[in-house]
Amino acid sequence: MITIIDYGAGNLSSVDKACKYLGYETEITSDINKILSATKLILPGVGSCGDAMAMLKSSGIANAVKKQIASGTPLLGICLGMQMLFDYSEEGEADCLSMVEGDIKRFPDDMGLKVPQIGWNSITPNKTSRLFEGIEEGSFVYFVHSYYAHCNNQADSAAKAEYGIEFDVAIEKGNLFATQFHPEKSGDTGLKILDNFLKL
Repeated sequence: MITIIDYGAGNLSSVDKACKYLGYETEITSDINKILSATKLILPGVGSCGDAMAMLKSSGIANAVKKQIASGTPLLGICLGMQMLFDYSEEGEADCLSMVEGDIKRFPDDMGLKVPQIGWNSITPNKTSRLFEGIEEGSFVYFVHSYYAHCNNQADSAAKAEYGIEFDVAIEKGNLFATQFHPEKSGDTGLKILDNFLKL
């Protein structure tokens, strides 16, 4: 079962609809037992990292997710779901799940660009990435975020983008995958990326 984790954040229904459109059976749940029996996990999210991490920890979902990752279950983090995989976020001064070495930082205010970044931006995928198989360099995807990721180990970065600065927009680390952008809102390109994960 493809399990979409519900920890009180928004953006669940659009991810669920995209998966079902691609022909996959899904469930949206906060049930720990269902999370622990999932064949694939999706951790979506919008909102504040500090609040979201507090919900993950208090509900027991944080430990369940870590256990499933350790067992080899593939996980896809989306937007805030990607940021929470890192060590630390400046948003809410939050200690995160520490599955990816690195930090989440706020875009500088002196870039001359609007923050948050809202809209379409092009990405440069890693050519060896399974997540981006069949995705061309320069493909456009949809972003909504004020904070960006920096991987300490660049081998964990599956794609990059530029918005005033260059930053990491996707993760691929063993059975751990994530995107800063929203594949479920990124047209055919996003659906292809989502399908690449779901068919692993």
